[in-house]
Amino acid sequence: MKVLKFGGTSVGSVKSIRSLKRIVEQTAKQQQVVVVVSALGGITDQLLATAQQALQGDDEWKQQFNEMVDRHHKLIDTIITDNARREELFNTVDALFEQLRSIYFGVYLIHDLSRKTQDAIVSYGERLSSKIVATFIKGAKWYDAREFIKTERKHDKHTLDSQLTYKLVKHTFATLPRISLVPGFISQDKNTNEITNLGRGGSDYTASIIAAALNAEILEIWTDVNGFMTADPKVIKAAYTINELSYIEAMELCNFGAKVVYPPTIYPVCVKNIPIKVKNTFDPDGEGTIIKAQIANDGKPIKGISSIKGTALINVSGLSMVGVIGVNRRIFTALADKGISVFLVSQASSENSTSIGVQEKDAEEAVKVLNEEFAKEIQTGAMFSMKAQKGLATIAIVGENMRHLPGIAAKLFETLGRSGISVIAFAQGSSETNISVVIEAAYLRKALNVLHDSFFLSEYKVLNLFICGIGTVGGKLIEQIRTQYEELKRHSQLKLNVVGIASSKRAIYSRDGIDLNNYREALKESDLSSPSALRDHILNMNIFNSVFVDCTASEEIAALYQTFLEHNISVVAANKIAASSPYNEYLTLKQTAVMRGVKFRYETNVGAGLPIIGTINDLRNSGDKILKIEAVLSGTLNFIFNELSADVPFSETVRRAQAEGYSEPDPRIDLSGKDVIRKLVILTREAGYKAEQKDVEKHLFVPADYFEGSLDDFWKRLPLLDADFDARRKRLEEQGQRWRFVASMEHGHMQVALQAVDRQHPFYNLEGSNNIVLLTTERYKDYPMQIQGYGAGADVTAAGVFANIMSIANI
Repeated sequence: MKVLKFGGTSVGSVKSIRSLKRIVEQTAKQQQVVVVVSALGGITDQLLATAQQALQGDDEWKQQFNEMVDRHHKLIDTIITDNARREELFNTVDALFEQLRSIYFGVYLIHDLSRKTQDAIVSYGERLSSKIVATFIKGAKWYDAREFIKTERKHDKHTLDSQLTYKLVKHTFATLPRISLVPGFISQDKNTNEITNLGRGGSDYTASIIAAALNAEILEIWTDVNGFMTADPKVIKAAYTINELSYIEAMELCNFGAKVVYPPTIYPVCVKNIPIKVKNTFDPDGEGTIIKAQIANDGKPIKGISSIKGTALINVSGLSMVGVIGVNRRIFTALADKGISVFLVSQASSENSTSIGVQEKDAEEAVKVLNEEFAKEIQTGAMFSMKAQKGLATIAIVGENMRHLPGIAAKLFETLGRSGISVIAFAQGSSETNISVVIEAAYLRKALNVLHDSFFLSEYKVLNLFICGIGTVGGKLIEQIRTQYEELKRHSQLKLNVVGIASSKRAIYSRDGIDLNNYREALKESDLSSPSALRDHILNMNIFNSVFVDCTASEEIAALYQTFLEHNISVVAANKIAASSPYNEYLTLKQTAVMRGVKFRYETNVGAGLPIIGTINDLRNSGDKILKIEAVLSGTLNFIFNELSADVPFSETVRRAQAEGYSEPDPRIDLSGKDVIRKLVILTREAGYKAEQKDVEKHLFVPADYFEGSLDDFWKRLPLLDADFDARRKRLEEQGQRWRFVASMEHGHMQVALQAVDRQHPFYNLEGSNNIVLLTTERYKDYPMQIQGYGAGADVTAAGVFANIMSIANI
């Protein structure tokens, strides 16, 4: 035989109750079934709320009561088609409602709501629903759970009398009909015969008790989800159903917030080795979750992540606790006597403090109880007065595969730390199946996502990108991400989730990801933004695995990097301003990234997509020393001097460079050497030297006064330089030389200058907008290392930014 339990959502609507009927009748064709049902979805809460209204003398209780009556009547009218059976059911239901009305009226008149009365009131939810279901399923026999589920009062709580209950269940069901129908949740005190209950969620417990007493083949819990999930799907989109769980794993997940099964449910069937199957009433063909003693090893270190909101932490501390026997006994006894449950304990080996986790609703009472218990010690100063730290949440990672597997706790802390999430308290049982941490509640969503990702529970690793700048580089980057998105999912199990895009004036955000096919249209319709608004919005989203990608040349945007790094958001910058800023600011950015465990990448600051900065870092990390750097670092200037000829004057080459996207919109930035100076300073710093822009010796080729005034003035005056450049070009050609604007560093001394190079020089044949870098090191002293390739252009720069993003994804 089987025991099937259906929750409130499974009897909460016409559709669901019809699905319940199909499931039960199909199962009953194969074997006998005992069906346990909860109250209609939401009714238990409504019963309690109506009781409170009656207690306060609020006439609104009558309206609420009538709504409950009407809901049950409408359900009966819809699903029971046989007139005689429907009339009989109406009489039964109305008799129950008349009893309930009398109880409410009594509460209303005398303004008293005892525990006994409240237990009687909430029992009507299951009594009503079970009568309806028993009538709806032809041939079902209704049983009163109060006759065989017996409790006794212990520590001011109703506790199951297992021995008596099992005996009565066996007697009651000595002869099993095809379908037995039992109201869940409700019970009866064995001494007083008062109506009691098994606690919220107790219908699961009722079903488990019956299954264990009757040695059922299986206990099926039918609910509105497909089973246990790896995490809360409302928080983690990538969460999925766990196929198998051990009893221990299921118990741990239930105790820490996974509300799929009421925790006490597991013990009775576990003792009898009866499997539990959790299935979805609305998806009966779904696989669900099976809970049993022996399960297959899926190779994953943990099975799932669960959490509890509304956590409060109380620290019991004092020097008098060290070495004193019985302090913890006093703590837990005092709390237990007041019915306060402690779900987490953390104690330092010095024994001078014990931290306990309780629900926030119990926090004030717990503090009061403990301060009273240790009043003498607090008065003498031997112990500190207790206070509750609220606004916290508890996360538990659960899985039997954690046993004896080194590094799980280390990975947990490292993952949270890298995301800027501090662990306030920590606990691990000796069974090694649950590691629990207490964090600030504000970081719960972020923590759950990053842990789910880190422990390989997600199908894909997710990187959440905020892209600032949609010009030539930013636009190309977004297009590259769009076209590569499915390929990365398929072959790298990586999702590059663009959650924010900002232009110079507007910004759009979406935690679930922005549609990259029409983001420009969305931006046009979005609200105005600013650098400060951008910063605040990104920080408030508090999203996990975040990367800020700067494709602008904005000083205001570069100024945001420090804040982002301090909040554990990695930064990828095509913008050169930060890395070439005053040395102390640059150093602070680098140190913050290291300290916070995030990344500050800016490879495209020099050489677009060329691996120049990365190569220098690799050389230094391997113990080499950079002695000298010689480089052509401006693709724009190299393009200009390669284009310069008898037919193409200097002013025309500058216009072509701008038209083809090699130069900045204002080419004076390139011609002034400012761009090259920034790049040289960055390389010198990466090579291990302290460098500032003012330290660079400059030998420029355009007079200083050309950089004054407006851009229009510049374009008008530029042709005046053509004749001089042409004359100098002719002399160069006669000598077999070419111009290159060279940046050099030797032992920390930096210089930029227009140099003539001959055919033997590596820079001579540099074509188009290519860059070239020669690195002379202690290992590469006689034959410098050479890096050469495209050093300008939106496509290659965007590709370099993309590569930096991927380097973060692969750590």
